[in-house]
Amino acid sequence: MTLTFHWFLPTYGDSRYLVGGGHGTAPAGAVGDRPASLAYLGQIARSAEQLGFVGALTPTGAWCEDAWLTTAMLASNTERLKFLVAFRPGLVSPALAAQMAATFQRHSGQRLLLNVVTGGEDHEQRAYGDFLDKNERYERTAEFLTVVQRLWRGERLDFTGRHVRVAGAELARLPDPVPDVYFGGSSAAGIDVAARHADVYLTWGEPPALVAEKVDRVRRAAAAMGRAPRFGIRLHVISRDRADQAWAEAQRLLDALDTATIERVQQGLSRSGSEGQRRMLALHGGRTENLHIAPNLWAGVGLVRGGAGTALVGSHAELAERIEEYHAAGVTEFVLSGHPHLEEAYWFAEGVLPLLERRGLWRHPGAPRPEPTNSVPFASAR
Repeated sequence: MTLTFHWFLPTYGDSRYLVGGGHGTAPAGAVGDRPASLAYLGQIARSAEQLGFVGALTPTGAWCEDAWLTTAMLASNTERLKFLVAFRPGLVSPALAAQMAATFQRHSGQRLLLNVVTGGEDHEQRAYGDFLDKNERYERTAEFLTVVQRLWRGERLDFTGRHVRVAGAELARLPDPVPDVYFGGSSAAGIDVAARHADVYLTWGEPPALVAEKVDRVRRAAAAMGRAPRFGIRLHVISRDRADQAWAEAQRLLDALDTATIERVQQGLSRSGSEGQRRMLALHGGRTENLHIAPNLWAGVGLVRGGAGTALVGSHAELAERIEEYHAAGVTEFVLSGHPHLEEAYWFAEGVLPLLERRGLWRHPGAPRPEPTNSVPFASAR
């Protein structure tokens, strides 16, 4: 199986420095030198498509622009690029979400992917009017996805759960194809939802051995239900011609951070109820020393950003090797980003992807299909 690469749309702003925001951080932390205008996001989207990325993740939260509206307005900027739209179940009804996805799928030319985010921060969920606790949110997510996926199959549905209830729900027009559901969760409850409903299980960028353990847990849980999801990883990247150039860039980003900002963000993230966020914080403990936590894996991003907090840093050849290690651990999809997102997309795609292509691990999604080896009809029957 060839690998799939996605990029990221920074709908909270972009910069030549690390931009805050992410998992449960305050909206005020999400600022950048480059505003998240449609013109700039469209520039990133068009470049990602040209370079060979299959899709682009758009985040969700109080710290960024709305993902549904932004991607719908960007769809006409590209022809092939898919939009991995992050959204939170429970803030809209499952029947409406199923209808929105079907509409998006038709009008975008079958270019919707869905990243379902349960929501790990009580305070942020309450700001949206959601007062369930973490375990209740996972229960609701499971019920929500049950309704959505049954509606996508064309069922007329009556459903009564603890958190979700619909009567006579159905879709007038079904999505074709049904969009893949991407889902991440490191707790037992999260893994159970992923095993039952995810087409792609997403993890944040831990060292390959830890990723392999998590992949194995999800794979076994899904197999018990007769399912076999794919696996993806969310990482930042700093890729250069030489390793010393990449690490110098990482150091430049680190040098620009002030202690007060790091302490403020870390204090906020330490209150997170997310098991995935706890695992991210454990990689660096809020300290600026010893951020090189595994070969070519740097935890500096997580000092000022919630959620995905690690970056692959090194030469193009080194990053290709690390990607092969994650592939050996079971990962086939990579959701990547960099600062700034426009330039780093070119560094990675022009430096790393050709190396993976030569190893038979990647193929540009826009490349023409190879001609059949045997071009003479019935020649093999001689």
